[in-house]
Amino acid sequence: MKKKNKIKIKLNGKILFIAEKTTVHSLVNTLNLPLNKIAIEKNRKILDKKNLKKIILNNRDEIEIVHFIGGG
Repeated sequence: MKKKNKIKIKLNGKILFIAEKTTVHSLVNTLNLPLNKIAIEKNRKILDKKNLKKIILNNRDEIEIVHFIGGG
């Protein structure tokens, strides 16, 4: 994989190389995740879903995405 113009992030504990200036919203769309069923944490801070299009990922960011699962 060519790493030029790429940054390294950690997504749920796994290293991932993505394009520079990728937003959190773009990452979620790329992963085909439903926004209404997940919570997103960037560098140990929970993100407000209203701002995902404005939040740009940086090299070495740590992202955790948790899925809500119903049950009873």
